[in-house]
Amino acid sequence: MYPPIPAATLILLREVPGGPPHIPMVGRGAHMAFAANRMVFPGGRVDDDDRLLASRGDLLVEGPEIEADDLAHRITAIRETIEEIGLAPGIEGLDNIDTLDAVRTALHAGEPLSLILERYYLRLDPHGIHPFARWLPEHELKRRFDTRFYIARAPELGEAVADGTESTHIIWGSAAEHMSTGSMIFPTVRNLERIGLATDFESALAFARSYPIDIVTPWFEDRDGERWLHIPAHLGYPVDCQRLSDIQRDYGTSNSPATREPG
Repeated sequence: MYPPIPAATLILLREVPGGPPHIPMVGRGAHMAFAANRMVFPGGRVDDDDRLLASRGDLLVEGPEIEADDLAHRITAIRETIEEIGLAPGIEGLDNIDTLDAVRTALHAGEPLSLILERYYLRLDPHGIHPFARWLPEHELKRRFDTRFYIARAPELGEAVADGTESTHIIWGSAAEHMSTGSMIFPTVRNLERIGLATDFESALAFARSYPIDIVTPWFEDRDGERWLHIPAHLGYPVDCQRLSDIQRDYGTSNSPATREPG
């Protein structure tokens, strides 16, 4: 069994008058090794600079203490969202489009976020990035992701634009609208169903806080001659099992429905 790769993904919620909140999802490129041509939440691997930033009190907004590993994952969620869709939740002092564009350009050029924050006199505010779920598959794979899901309000500054590499396009819609497309895989669908129970951001936050962040590790069970994929029933997921034959799978040679890169 290969060790899991720490990763984070972010579900942004934008209030919509008279309706459920809208969520941006990105279409992954056809060339991607995992979940090609699927709609996902922005996210990616935790890198060394994310962990460095978690120890940089001078670059963080003060607030309630956050455990170091959780903090590093929240920073990953912020950074990856900027890189993939060009929106910057959780950054204090970012108040104009030109700076937002410059931050994204620098990240795409490979510059560490810590140096970019110093250059533009910005600080991260991880307290608006809230834990929602954590998924870790246990299948025979070369790459397994221990992915923490977070939720946050969608920032007002900027417009979501795909990066053209990992993400080819972006679609805003309610959880129900996204699920109706049928272009997502098991973890994404389950978390959309869960966030879809919320009527606005505050209810989503209250819902997330009412359940523990237990690790979700899907498992198989045979029932009446068919194989089903299950998840724990105590974490507030409206659907906690699905026939394997009904689950979209496109993971290269692994062919496992429970794994993919974050989101």
